Amino acid sequence: MNKLCRQVSIESPGPTVKDCVFNFEVPVPDVPPLGARIRVVCAGACYRIRTRSSSVSSVSSSQSVEEGVYNTSAHYGIRDSALFPGYEVSGVVDELGADVEKNHEIAVGQRVVLYPYDGVPHGYAEYIVVPELSYLVPIPDNLSLSVAAMLPTGALLAKNAVITAHGYVSQVLKERSSEQDCKILIVGTGGLALWAIRIAENHFKTPTYKDRVHITVASLKDEGFMLAKELHDINIVQWNEDLYEKQLIERTKDACKGLVDIVIDFGTTSRSLHRSLQCLNVNGVVLVSEEVAERLLPKFSRLAAERQQMIQAVGMGSIDHLRQLVKFVSNGEIIPPPHTEFSADEATTVVQKLCESEIPGRAILRFHDVL
Repeated sequence: MNKLCRQVSIESPGPTVKDCVFNFEVPVPDVPPLGARIRVVCAGACYRIRTRSSSVSSVSSSQSVEEGVYNTSAHYGIRDSALFPGYEVSGVVDELGADVEKNHEIAVGQRVVLYPYDGVPHGYAEYIVVPELSYLVPIPDNLSLSVAAMLPTGALLAKNAVITAHGYVSQVLKERSSEQDCKILIVGTGGLALWAIRIAENHFKTPTYKDRVHITVASLKDEGFMLAKELHDINIVQWNEDLYEKQLIERTKDACKGLVDIVIDFGTTSRSLHRSLQCLNVNGVVLVSEEVAERLLPKFSRLAAERQQMIQAVGMGSIDHLRQLVKFVSNGEIIPPPHTEFSADEATTVVQKLCESEIPGRAILRFHDVL
């Protein structure tokens, strides 16, 4: 009989935070012949989105589950990457499969971060397995496992969004004189926006782009001061939802000194996407996550076409992007956003604190005391 290990499952909260964290004992998984078993050390506090139920039955059919839960006080503090069902895991290789050939990159005891491939198990177990070693990225000794655990979901999505934006930036600058610039608006709060800002600053720091790419961040009022402390050469505009829509749009255009060419929108609501389109130039593009695009593209595709604008879905990013993130973060080229560690035993408390905006930066669950 297999030994047992602990598993923590975090579901999206309903109107209250009760009964959204579950603890189980599950068998320690067998190692696939060509794969590996990982001893999980740190994991980002993501949760799975529940399917529509009676607890959110008041949400209209045109709204997303995310939009519905935001309407309750229990979800006030839930931001960005906490909404994604991806698996943010770092740990140590516990055992390799019997058919794995010896290699110099992955070995027993190697510290690794897991790429969130299709089919990765949900729920935080102390031990997980991967079917093949190609899903593992080694991490150097100078990169902490807690920071590494932030990379596979929020940072990876932000990385792919910036890389996607790069193609549009190049085209815009090619069509304009050397005195003209390209304007980018990053919409979001918390981890995703902070990652995107850092990654974009690093990505566009070369002489070709440094003086011709200008970035503005649209932040919610409760996190504007944190962003202000983090940024240097980037404009900030606060999207205070208590203001009229026309005021927010005019405030954003003033901060950006006109309409922008590209919006990286990490918002999850119809209102956010509609506002982004109002701040966008003709022939501009709004980049949104695939989850948001699946829900909102049918609703906004006609409007975007009428305005001669585009909405493009951005996926999670490739394992090569994850390798680049590991390299840039470990060598100090990209400084990670702040994070706070908690014991996995505190998962219920963590969700409660997230809902009340009481956790500075990203919440990381630690399962084992390994550096």
